[in-house]
Amino acid sequence: MNSTSTQFVPSRRMGIYEPIHQMAMWGDFKGNNCLELDASPPLILEVDPKLDNQSEDTSHGTVGPSNKYDQEASKPGDKVKVLRRLAQNREAARKSRLRKKAYVQQLESSKLRLLQIEQELGRARQQGLYVGGAVDASPTGYAGSTHPGIVTFEMEYGHWVEEQDRQISDLRNALHSDMGDMELRIFVDGGMRHYFDLFTMKATAAKADVFYVMSGMWKTSAERFFFWIGGFRPSELLKVLLPHLEPLTEQQHLDVGNLTQSCQQAEDALSQGMEKLHQILGEAIAKQLGEENYLPQIGAAIDKLEALVRFVVQADHLRQQTLQQISRILTTRQAARGLLALGEYLQRLRALSSLWSSRPRESSQPLVH
Repeated sequence: MNSTSTQFVPSRRMGIYEPIHQMAMWGDFKGNNCLELDASPPLILEVDPKLDNQSEDTSHGTVGPSNKYDQEASKPGDKVKVLRRLAQNREAARKSRLRKKAYVQQLESSKLRLLQIEQELGRARQQGLYVGGAVDASPTGYAGSTHPGIVTFEMEYGHWVEEQDRQISDLRNALHSDMGDMELRIFVDGGMRHYFDLFTMKATAAKADVFYVMSGMWKTSAERFFFWIGGFRPSELLKVLLPHLEPLTEQQHLDVGNLTQSCQQAEDALSQGMEKLHQILGEAIAKQLGEENYLPQIGAAIDKLEALVRFVVQADHLRQQTLQQISRILTTRQAARGLLALGEYLQRLRALSSLWSSRPRESSQPLVH
């Protein structure tokens, strides 16, 4: 991302990162730095139509050509060949049945996954958690329709979480092995790219429905508790991860401290911009209250919401820059430990949400005096 309003400037004297300046949100920021998202693979796998025919042909292969085998078996020296061919046909039929069974199981698993996603979306819509891109479509906040861009994002984010869990397991195994730094760097770079992919996905989703991304309804409840402009606050995350990066050299401590301070200043600038946007939107909506025709006020407010999309992109740009800078400060093994700690931290937040929502509730009964 190339944003003129959020930069880390390397210091010539110390090789560290100076505080971030000039967080102008209204004129400087250019919204053309969002990468296009690759189309995700289809959820439902198609079974090869040739599979059934192949299975049936091979499974009954011993019936059709039996006359041929009988003729060959009539020759004294061909009985061994006939028996070998029959055994090969039986083995081919067995493998074909196994392949067909695997395809069917994979298809059923994908279908169940799709049904699960649809049920989760249905529950969210029933609870009024997602407005569907409409502005006040109903008093309950339920618009009755789901933006296809958000549906795509939810499915891709589900795959993103699954891939992150796999990467965490691989990274943990790599750290516990005698793997060298060059090989370990491959895991670190892959983990960094995985987070950058999430930022790109969010930028695309924000264009579809910025309120949905800002609300954090695609996250668990415990993760939303720490939400700041559509994600985690970089300075707070650095403080959480710092104990897991030790031992650090004196220079590394100094660099991390300066990076944390820079993040805090950039976060303050973005937060002040958000407060200003709240004020502007409130004033735009409140103009000429009491008039029946309020569409001009709504139209003016919608135009100003484009700035909210840029805030989400700016915040993710700050998160990406923070990950890149801390990776340059740390050694390869320290960066790997940091990525592992970050992944496990997010896993625990998701587990906390799951346990909290599934905890047994005490039935409220009237007090007996």
